[in-house]
Amino acid sequence: MCQGLTGPTIDGRDEWYLDNETHRTFIKTVQEIRASGADAVESLRLIEPHFQKLLADPSWLPDHFMNPSETSGMGSGIGMWLLYRSGDGDLAFSSLVVPPGASTPVHDHLAWGIVGLYRGTQAETVFTRTDDGSNEVSADLDVQVRKNLVPGEMYDLLPETDIHQVTTTSDVTSVSLHLLGNDNGCLTRHRFYPEEGRVEPFRSGWLNVECVEQPA
Repeated sequence: MCQGLTGPTIDGRDEWYLDNETHRTFIKTVQEIRASGADAVESLRLIEPHFQKLLADPSWLPDHFMNPSETSGMGSGIGMWLLYRSGDGDLAFSSLVVPPGASTPVHDHLAWGIVGLYRGTQAETVFTRTDDGSNEVSADLDVQVRKNLVPGEMYDLLPETDIHQVTTTSDVTSVSLHLLGNDNGCLTRHRFYPEEGRVEPFRSGWLNVECVEQPA
């Protein structure tokens, strides 16, 4: 479980928890796009074709990073594996592993991002928050869209699509790849209970990396 706050890594260096040529080439391209000055929407459009190549390649992601875990902060055996984290804390790339029939909590991300399905099938429900967000313990959500996803499909995370829930609909564990503009495993974000109108702080953590308190 996560013990601290998000931010730059301890020594300010990029952290590679999966190190192979395919992965490094993808992250290098993403960083070049980030440095180009493009806004979030345009950056996502530029990243998409490179992300598509990763989703179509079955060889670069080891089985270790596609395993569920009962110790996950997401619950229901859902695993979150960190693959890469930038030294400035503004980019994380990870795999989300959801067992058959399991659902993530309804949650937000608090950053731009792009998600692609690598294995299995999923149903995604996207919510819109209809209150003004001023109350820290309550939230009103409406369902914006429901969609079914198959391997190779992608979707963006932007302010209007930031709150969602995913459920594995295949009889095999689903694996999705998440590229986020923050350290989403260590960031304190929000878990929602739509039927109760309730929201609470939420920190998922990473299975393979401890979140540490940043120096003041």
